[in-house]
Amino acid sequence: MRIISGKLKGKRLTAPKKLPVRPTTDMAKEGLFNILNNRYYFEDVAVLDLFSGTGNISFEFASRNTHSVKAVDAHAACVSFISKTAKTLELDIDTVKADVFAYLSKTKEKFDIIFADPPYDFNEEQLSNLANLVFSKELLSDEGLLVLEHASHKSLSELPHFQEKRKYGSSIFSFFGR
Repeated sequence: MRIISGKLKGKRLTAPKKLPVRPTTDMAKEGLFNILNNRYYFEDVAVLDLFSGTGNISFEFASRNTHSVKAVDAHAACVSFISKTAKTLELDIDTVKADVFAYLSKTKEKFDIIFADPPYDFNEEQLSNLANLVFSKELLSDEGLLVLEHASHKSLSELPHFQEKRKYGSSIFSFFGR
């Protein structure tokens, strides 16, 4: 994986092969960050990266000097990789080893951007539950955005707070706001 912009632009990172992950492709990540760059000044936003895996999205935000980046994943090796890599690269990323649903149920923090890349075998009901939890707990700031990455054969356009979707290869980003 490669950091596509910011102070570490072009930096290649190699995650251990044993991690149970499917990193967001560079093409999809570039498209996503082009959208976000037009909406936000990254130095002012707080980001929550759910199902963070390799930290691909967290590293991208941190490279762009995002005010606050929190990465949550249930897999200990993923959290360890993100923590060690962030320390090595001198990036400020707060890592949390936790089940995403349990974390969302307990946190009182608000975020400007919540990015979630759950396993592609999540069904529409699980994706809906994730989005509903974010909104029922009021975890987004007033201008906040939830971005759910999911397989292209799933549609979330009927969910409350849905705004738009963008397709990049076999991935779709569905955007939700207040």
